[in-house]
Amino acid sequence: MVITNIIGGLGNQMFQYAAGRALSLKHDVPLLLDVSGFSNYGLHQGFELDRIFYSDIKFASQLDVRSLLGWQNLPSVLRLLSRNSMKAFRSKQFVFEPHFQYWHAINQAPHDCYLLGYWQSEKYFIDIAKQIREDFVFRPEMSSQNAQLALEISRHNAVSLHVRRGDYANNPTVTATHGLCSIAYYQNAINYISAQVEQPSFFIFSDDMGWVKEHLKIDLPCIYIDHNQGAESYNDMRLMSLCQHHIIANSSFSWWGAWLNSRTDKIIIAPKQWFVKDVNTNDLIPNDWVRL
Repeated sequence: MVITNIIGGLGNQMFQYAAGRALSLKHDVPLLLDVSGFSNYGLHQGFELDRIFYSDIKFASQLDVRSLLGWQNLPSVLRLLSRNSMKAFRSKQFVFEPHFQYWHAINQAPHDCYLLGYWQSEKYFIDIAKQIREDFVFRPEMSSQNAQLALEISRHNAVSLHVRRGDYANNPTVTATHGLCSIAYYQNAINYISAQVEQPSFFIFSDDMGWVKEHLKIDLPCIYIDHNQGAESYNDMRLMSLCQHHIIANSSFSWWGAWLNSRTDKIIIAPKQWFVKDVNTNDLIPNDWVRL
């Protein structure tokens, strides 16, 4: 079996699931999700994949994890073994993501393994992209408000534009890691889209719409969407995925909103600067997306 550790917000959970799903299909073994980290996790909306998507989720028990990792299954031991200096002490079954860019050696992982990492690249699952899109079909029915927005999206050359602030702007630790996309980035992206797309309409998603309306000036049709909050936040991703084109933030949430759009003629604009620190993100952004 392949067990993958799931933690973080919805976008992170989707990357971790997709990498594990690809490896489980490659080895023709079951995929189990270890969600034990959410027992004391207070961020975002907790574990969401089984509530939001039609994917057939199976959970790893503590016994499953112990059967793969033996004495290494304790969270404190896994954290210790995640250090580069402890690599030699890891069992073959413990597969730890060594760096942010795509790691080719995941293909040498054994049939029985435990994945720990974020795996933020479509290269981990591009060979089964159709299956991943099927797994990530949204389960709940839309509210009448979201259904009306979906209809509006279908009637226009719709461009989703995501401005993420929230913890990126208000938590100094998070800000120091992720930073914020600049107004110049959004203006350049809007200009690029406007030159390529006839009569675009912008569907703007943000957790700080007051800031957006004050600072981001768009002389084109706009619809502002900020009513999907709390446990309903995933509906922003759902609506994003229905748009024809996308301007994403440095956020895995809007990355997936754009990726789930299966159109071959879509234009996706992503920021060159994904993190504050110098991290190789070449494999995060697919080759046919535009970086500004």
